[in-house]
Amino acid sequence: MDVRKIKRALHRMTTEIIERNRNLKNLVIVGIRTRGIYIGKRISRLIKEMEKVDIPVGVLDITLYRDDFSELEAQHMVKKTEINFSVTKKDVLLVDDVLFTGRTIRAAMDSLIDLGRPDTIQLLVLVDRGHKELPIRADYVGKFLPTSKREVVQVKVKEIDNTDEVLITEPPGIK
Repeated sequence: MDVRKIKRALHRMTTEIIERNRNLKNLVIVGIRTRGIYIGKRISRLIKEMEKVDIPVGVLDITLYRDDFSELEAQHMVKKTEINFSVTKKDVLLVDDVLFTGRTIRAAMDSLIDLGRPDTIQLLVLVDRGHKELPIRADYVGKFLPTSKREVVQVKVKEIDNTDEVLITEPPGIK
């Protein structure tokens, strides 16, 4: 995906969010560190442009909730969760860049529920690459990209990477 395709996907998903969420004032966005934050902020800006409603955006760090890190390893990798609003009785739009096995999303939902009890949790991902290990699916998907398990899907956002693109690559050393 190049910058145009990403922009088009974000606009389409924003329209779907607006259509599905009649009470936008009850909607909050929580971006999963790292690139989910910036995708979430863009969605919030688009909703503001289209509907003149401010949607708060929070940042979720799921490190301690992951099932593939020991607590000792995680302590050195933990960043800050920054959610300056209550998620209780809110419609939470959870945002991530890539949906792969579903384990990151499971960890994010566990983390969210520890913060409060949302009315709903909806999932938005820029890329769904398949290969789920858990029964988790996104409500809003920018692009379905069928991949092999060994391929790497890399999302780049201009806020971090100075460019917007999605790349599919082979891991280093594999030809």
